[in-house]
Amino acid sequence: MSLITIIGLFAVGITAGYFSGLVGIGGGVIIVPALILFFGFHQHLAQGTTLALLVPPIGILAVWRYYREGFVDVRTALMICIGFIIGGYLGSITAIGISEDTLRKIFAGVLIILGIKMFVYHH
Repeated sequence: MSLITIIGLFAVGITAGYFSGLVGIGGGVIIVPALILFFGFHQHLAQGTTLALLVPPIGILAVWRYYREGFVDVRTALMICIGFIIGGYLGSITAIGISEDTLRKIFAGVLIILGIKMFVYHH
């Protein structure tokens, strides 16, 4: 895995963690599209890898199933997880200083932009 890829995956983790801390969206809303759009993952691999980094609290059986089918990149999940922890903390700091109305608008905007990107994306 190249240094550029490692830095990119870490950045995905920070971004996902940040928005999770900021507006409470799940990591998959950011990480799955990022792995597909920026790292060339296919949908199953992106979903399985994202589940792998979320395993401690939930999803162990789902991850095991994806892993058995070859749809989990463990190294990618670990790198994103480290960034996610840092980004989550930074996002929560930002969210505390933002009004509820502004936070709701940021949340909606992120979902709309990502939804449009995923809808028009062709692999």
